[in-house]
Amino acid sequence: MNKGLLIVVSGASGTGKGTVCDALLKKIPTLAYSISATTRAPRPGEKEGENYYFLSREAFSEMIAQGGFLEYAEVFGNYYGTPLGKIEERRKVGQDVLLEIDVQGALKVMERIPDGVFIFLLPPSLAELERRIRGRGTETEETIAKRLGKAKTEIAVGKKYRYAVVNDQVEQAVNKIEAILTAEHCRADQNSDIFEELGR
Repeated sequence: MNKGLLIVVSGASGTGKGTVCDALLKKIPTLAYSISATTRAPRPGEKEGENYYFLSREAFSEMIAQGGFLEYAEVFGNYYGTPLGKIEERRKVGQDVLLEIDVQGALKVMERIPDGVFIFLLPPSLAELERRIRGRGTETEETIAKRLGKAKTEIAVGKKYRYAVVNDQVEQAVNKIEAILTAEHCRADQNSDIFEELGR
C-alpha cells in the first residue's frame, strides 16, 4: 500500500483557507483533517475538537515540552501548533491528510516532511484581502493593519511552495486543488506497488 499524501494548505490571513479546506473536505470525504491546537479564544461558531483544540497556555507549553507537536508558532500573541497525533499513522495506511496552517508553520513542516504537497492560497488582490479581514468583524484597526502588513511578507514566502492557487471563487479553487491531488497520486513514486506487481 502506498503512503498517503500530507497536503499542506496555507496563505496569508484572510485568504479563505478555512472556507476552501471545508469545501475540499466535503468534496473528498476520504480526506482526513489534521486539527490544530491554539491558545486563542474560539470565534463564533467554532467547536472544540472540530475546528481547533482550544488549549490554555499552560497545557500548550506542556505539549511542547513532551514533543507533542509537528510544528508550533506564536502568531499575533497566540500559539498555534500541529499535534503529531495520527498524521503519520493515517498516511501509513494510505489515507491523505489535510493540514491547514499559517506560513510560519508550513515552513517548519517543509523541513520535517519534505514529501508533503505544499499549496499556497493567494487572494485575488490586497484590496479584497482587506475586505475579507474587515468582514470578520472580530479584528481591531491595529490588528487589521498588522495582518495586512504581514500578508505582503507571507505572500512573498509563497514562492517557496510547490503550488499556488488564487482563491477568487471557492469552487474553482477547490477544483484546482483536487486536480493537484490527482496529479500527485499519478506520480511514478506514488505507484510503486503497481510497478512491483507488473514487474513480477
